[in-house]
Amino acid sequence: MTAHAMSISMNSDHDEDSLTDDFCLFEEPEGYFQAEKPPTSATHELLSGETVTVRLVGHNPLWGHLLWNAGRVISNYLEERSETLIRGRDILELGAGAGLPSLVCAKRDARSVVVTDYPDPDLIENLRHNISHCNLPAGVDNIHAEGYLWGASAETVRSYLRDPATGFDILILADLLFNHSEHSKLIASIEQCLRKSRTAQALVFFTPYRPWLLEKDLAFFDLARSAGFKVEKILEKVMDKVLFEKDPGDELLRRTVYGYEVRWGDGKNPEKQ
Repeated sequence: MTAHAMSISMNSDHDEDSLTDDFCLFEEPEGYFQAEKPPTSATHELLSGETVTVRLVGHNPLWGHLLWNAGRVISNYLEERSETLIRGRDILELGAGAGLPSLVCAKRDARSVVVTDYPDPDLIENLRHNISHCNLPAGVDNIHAEGYLWGASAETVRSYLRDPATGFDILILADLLFNHSEHSKLIASIEQCLRKSRTAQALVFFTPYRPWLLEKDLAFFDLARSAGFKVEKILEKVMDKVLFEKDPGDELLRRTVYGYEVRWGDGKNPEKQ
């Protein structure tokens, strides 16, 4: 029942006899539901000059209808270091949205890529659409899309690995830290999925879209340290313009993408690889 209908039904001054014939208690007012928005698209240029086009869902309460700045920046960061971070590596992306960083990794010869987001059918179908339309070389089948809840068992996403017991070399977390209540679940996913190796790393890139909550964004890294991980800031890039032009807060912060790497700490006893 809508709040509007509930307020009428709870009002003692209104009874069934007082309602006019053309009034329906359970009928939503005209314009109450917005028309479903069609998908849109966004483009990203690779270092080679090739353009990657991704489809974005028309609208989604989980923000999958946007191509976030951190997704673009982390894609460039990975591609610039493809020989060490992508080629022959096993890669997992969390909260992927359109999946741009994962598509870049697949095109740059990752051994395997698993691109995940909340198990919403529209989001996962859209990821699979982008995989099938990103012009991978003939015969290349190194990327898979799956629904995954942060903090839940990672058995399904790990099943794509040659050895599911080993974990992923690279984890991608792009613009996820604004979900402050989910930080502990993200840490739990890193603990489950990151390969026990000194070279394995989770790349965490974000923009403080709400600058007044920057300290809460950064609290993720305090939580990672308390869980025994090493954290290092590796990048700070100011974008040409903000993603949300009408939002309040310091514009410079809202244009800045910060990049961190999270690795196993000495206390975690990663294998010496």
